Amino acid sequence: MERHHFGQTHDVTNQVPPLTDYNLFSSDVALSAALERDGAGWHREALLRHGAALTTPATLALAELANRHTPELFTHSPRGERIDALEFHPSWHTLLSLLRREGLHALPFSDPQSGAMAARCAGYFLHAQLESGSLCPLTMTFASIPVLQREPGLFDTLRGKLYSREHDARDVPLTQKTSAMIGMGMTEKQGGSDVRTNQTHAHALAAGGRDGAYRLVGHKWFFSAPQCDAHLVLARTDDHTGLSCFYVPRFAPDGRKNTVQIQRLKDKLGNRSNASSEVEFLDAFGVMIGDEGRGVPTIIEMANYTRLDCVIGSAALMRAALVQAIHHARHRSAFGRQLADQPLMRNVLADLALESEAATVLFMRLARAFEASADASSSSPAERAWRRIVTPAAKYWVCKRTLEFTGEAMEVWGGNGYVETGPMARFYREAPVNSIWEGSGNVMCLDVLRALEREPEAAHALFAAWQAQAGAHPALRAALGKLAATLNRPADEREASARRIAQQIVLIAQATLLVEHAPAAIAEAFITTRLAEGCGESGRVYGTLPATFDHAAIIERAFPV
Repeated sequence: MERHHFGQTHDVTNQVPPLTDYNLFSSDVALSAALERDGAGWHREALLRHGAALTTPATLALAELANRHTPELFTHSPRGERIDALEFHPSWHTLLSLLRREGLHALPFSDPQSGAMAARCAGYFLHAQLESGSLCPLTMTFASIPVLQREPGLFDTLRGKLYSREHDARDVPLTQKTSAMIGMGMTEKQGGSDVRTNQTHAHALAAGGRDGAYRLVGHKWFFSAPQCDAHLVLARTDDHTGLSCFYVPRFAPDGRKNTVQIQRLKDKLGNRSNASSEVEFLDAFGVMIGDEGRGVPTIIEMANYTRLDCVIGSAALMRAALVQAIHHARHRSAFGRQLADQPLMRNVLADLALESEAATVLFMRLARAFEASADASSSSPAERAWRRIVTPAAKYWVCKRTLEFTGEAMEVWGGNGYVETGPMARFYREAPVNSIWEGSGNVMCLDVLRALEREPEAAHALFAAWQAQAGAHPALRAALGKLAATLNRPADEREASARRIAQQIVLIAQATLLVEHAPAAIAEAFITTRLAEGCGESGRVYGTLPATFDHAAIIERAFPV
């Protein structure tokens, strides 16, 4: 009778080795090309170094650890003092140190030069393929800088700490720290995205007005990264019906912790490494920034940057899931041959690759527009259109597509993708947050309509440029015609069609970018399957490319062997 040693009833075969020690940057042809054409080639060596560092086994383990050991809130000390202290696993702080070391929290502002926004966005895209939660406080810090720069007195006290490339995890007054993180608090229980229903009230301590000190009373239902050194929040004053924006530090001027009491941390579906909270302001100290009653326009400037990061973060989840799916298919056999050699699997992977490259060229084009339109007085109408019209549309569409995309990539892995011992389940859980954060789908689509109405010159310049590029592509010309017809309908019909309008804007934008910058076969495959008549404009399943396309070549371009 044959005897077996413990645990040796079978040989382990046909299991895929972990995907490690490859370069996130050099393996991404579309990203590398975009960096050069956007004038950021000077940042290539830094991205090559960063792209290699992010895929070592030790670095990859940080993402799993930070999401398994989630932050904890300690409201009181052992003696009963209110402390509202947060405790993170060391992996969290290592991730934030990596981000700050690369300057991803401030690069275009701390080191302004041609292509700086593209350089920063490319680096952010690389890190987002590793771990999503650590990006939240970094994104808000980055987005706060152009808002705070408009308050010279305050910004002079913050500049060095905002630009610092060190991560200082200490929970002490900002005057004692080497670096700063800034968060955001907008939504309240009764309103959500409708911030104009906010009830939090700000009472002037003296004269009030811009730069004036206030005490805030109220709450925030979602208070992102409560450990940040300060937050920008919205509240009402006694002297104005509109909302105003306030800089609310974690520590008050007297050195004691500000009375922003954390009620609890949110138990979230994903983004679990990051702390999100509910807070109450009990006469919390704050300083008004921007003009009184103009809080929404003030903080919307911050939201415009965070929306761009939502697009990048979702595109990164696509890219991360795609390379994992391709790697799996190249190392897994079924029914007598490798998955990557099976025609139907190649169709799925090629379709995913098209979607991923389209998302990549889109966010890099938006990065260029943000840099070009940073000075509104000198930016061209077309660049304003990319920033003001295409960005919210992209935030809607790319983030939506990521949910379906990560689910499809998980399916390539089969049952192994559905368990928490691999990265696919985490990618899938992370996918919904960018669709919700900084404005849900409907909010984004209505913002697209609003931008089209308020920026007619910019919209005309954008559509004229697209029309000129569409000459050799009948499906692209037809899509532009249908979009124009929809935009000419009565207002109620336009609003009811806002999602279709935003979707078509993004698909046309992606198609024109691929026509200009990708091989003809890539552009043609995208246009044929996303914009041609009968391709399923209302939603489609990945893996339905025509059999006549060279699926293997598309996959090879996406992730070379």
